[in-house]
Amino acid sequence: MERDGTQRARRVRAALLALTATGGLLLTACSGSGTADHSDSAERHGLPAPAPAPGDKRGGSTGQDSPSAAPRSDLSTFALDVDTASYTYALRTLADGRTPDPAAVRPEEFVNSFRQDYRRPDGDGFTVTVDGARTTGKDWSLVRVGLATRAAQPDDERPPAALTFVIDVSGSMAEPGRLDLAKRSLDTMTDRLRDDDSVAVVTFSDRAETVLPMTRLGGHRAEVHDAVDSLETQSSTNLGQGVERGYATAVDGLRKGATNRVVLVSDALANDGETDPDAILDRIDTARREHGITLFGVGVGSDYGGALMERLADKGDGHAVYVSDTGQARTVFCEQLPRNIELTARDAKAQVAFDPHTVADFRLVGYDDRKVADDDFRNDHVDGGEVGPGHTVTALYAVRTKPGADGHLATATVRWLDPTTRAPHEESGALEIGALHDSVWETSPRFQVTAVAAYFADALRRTGEDHGPALPGAPGPARLATRASTLADLTEDRDVRALADAVRQASGTRSAD
Repeated sequence: MERDGTQRARRVRAALLALTATGGLLLTACSGSGTADHSDSAERHGLPAPAPAPGDKRGGSTGQDSPSAAPRSDLSTFALDVDTASYTYALRTLADGRTPDPAAVRPEEFVNSFRQDYRRPDGDGFTVTVDGARTTGKDWSLVRVGLATRAAQPDDERPPAALTFVIDVSGSMAEPGRLDLAKRSLDTMTDRLRDDDSVAVVTFSDRAETVLPMTRLGGHRAEVHDAVDSLETQSSTNLGQGVERGYATAVDGLRKGATNRVVLVSDALANDGETDPDAILDRIDTARREHGITLFGVGVGSDYGGALMERLADKGDGHAVYVSDTGQARTVFCEQLPRNIELTARDAKAQVAFDPHTVADFRLVGYDDRKVADDDFRNDHVDGGEVGPGHTVTALYAVRTKPGADGHLATATVRWLDPTTRAPHEESGALEIGALHDSVWETSPRFQVTAVAAYFADALRRTGEDHGPALPGAPGPARLATRASTLADLTEDRDVRALADAVRQASGTRSAD
């Protein structure tokens, strides 16, 4: 095992070096951006609107130096994703002296782990920002599509919450930083939730049981604390039964006018009962769809079944995070979860229409498991992503423009359903080639942070066997580490500092401190 880890670490450094030779993806926020153009923006540029009628496929050629090997249309469609677990678990793995499994690296979760500088809307829905910059790769640019929801309301203005905590108490949760961390976090969160919020507790090992039915916190906090304090590890991990019992408990305690959510806390190392995520989700499909109960996954542990948790969260109309220490747990349970209990958009999807007159090729970075058929963009029966207030979603594209091209480059449209009425809404933004910044590294610090995260994810993925072509214009490993460190100093952001430390660890460079 140690030998495998050493070989993989060498491959990380080799991948970072290879990015220099083959070119890589850099992403930067530029001031000449297209923001909040509405859904007729494509028509104003003489292009078809996004999401053409079924059968309307606009083809495009793929250049020999393209990073995309498969045939493509001029549309790119995906469900929104605000998961961050892949990135946080990679940090934990590197800090333990190991190299992340390339198959567990999801670049969109690296990119979406950092604060952005997008303008926010006044009400529910999204703003759309489209901007970009040229890279050192010939005719290659980075294009950023940024979506932002309104800021979170003060805690006393949000709807009440009905939270069903489904806690893994299998034997593997005995490791420090698993069940003990979850118990401390839940105790703290119980004290911070409002009196009109409700909590239920379900546990699972080889079987699942409801430890506490849905209980209003006002006057009953001691009961919740007693239930949490009683949790002890047992034997195997029947995660499927735990999720099924959790949703049944949530339905029994369903509250109209409240945000009903299941919160799954587990290392996701299922080894008993049903372990297929799709089969597990089939069992709770009625509760999920008819009652609008969403799933929030919290991963823990040095060994973590990230693929299973991500699949459950994505298909369970929620998202997944990972915590490895008290500080991260406090942020998730005591800040993020209470603040983002409500939803501002359901089944949110994005579609980017690239202008075939100016764009020779493009590639979406990540979102491999979130892609949606182009024709399903406006099919509201097809699942999208659930997004709450205070969130941003970023999608990065490597785009090769035609030599000498000028004019319209792309139009991005986001479509979502109102969380209460389920009425559909859309918002769009467009980008002109003339608005591209001359260099990625001359744009805003937040764009550059996202670029470093994208390069870093690409290098980690390229340590595997099936990594695909490199992203255009990447710096070498030492230069990438220096960029990250400089941005950490400039932004004074501890999350950026953690990124810089991780890049340095993976590249084998030493800190300047």
